[in-house]
Amino acid sequence: MSTQTSLIDIDGIGPVLFRSDARCRRLSIRLKPFEGVVVLFPSGYSIRKALTFVEEKRFWIQQNQSRMAEHEQMKTIFNEQTEFRSRTFQLRVERHQSEKIRMRLKDGILRVAYPRFLNVTDARVQTAIRQAIEEGLRLEAKAMLPGRVRHFAGVNGFKVNKVFIKNLKSRWGSCSSVNNINLNLQLMRLPQHLIDYVVLHELCHTKEKNHGPGFWKLMNKVTDGNARLLDKEMKKYRTTIY
Repeated sequence: MSTQTSLIDIDGIGPVLFRSDARCRRLSIRLKPFEGVVVLFPSGYSIRKALTFVEEKRFWIQQNQSRMAEHEQMKTIFNEQTEFRSRTFQLRVERHQSEKIRMRLKDGILRVAYPRFLNVTDARVQTAIRQAIEEGLRLEAKAMLPGRVRHFAGVNGFKVNKVFIKNLKSRWGSCSSVNNINLNLQLMRLPQHLIDYVVLHELCHTKEKNHGPGFWKLMNKVTDGNARLLDKEMKKYRTTIY
């Protein structure tokens, strides 16, 4: 059955994405930083009824939008004083005479130089800085993550097809129906034990395709009973906020 998707602007709330999902059993509203308001509903469900549901939940949505806006403001505005270090490089932001934004990673220094006629807070400068960081993290992720997948797959007897490194917006990782594993390059900002937790999480999905009791039983087995504690710790981090 095809997916039904509609973006509707609702007065006092703003754009709301309505999307059908064959896995949905009931209407649900999801709010996440930088993703806005998403309403999921079962296939064949009336959007008119979904709109009524949103109206009923208007006050709750507006309250959570305020909290979400506060969370979005946690996003770093990079400047010359910002300290950002990864496992292999350090960020250095500086002005220069050229009319173009320049980015270079060499000898452990990720240098982003921007024109003097621009303010460092300019969206073009901030976007360039984040793009430079992401490319640096991508190199780190490609060097580390496939090896961690192979290691834990071998230790625990999981069978994996292919491993892909991507800049995912809302997930730390995913596992396909044919056991291809996608891992977010933003994982490189996390402590090593949480990187390994995400790798194990996706490996467990090669055997358990949902988050039912069987999945968590398997997760506890491969994390020495710490699956829920690690899952709780993961909630302190966001893929898009740093």
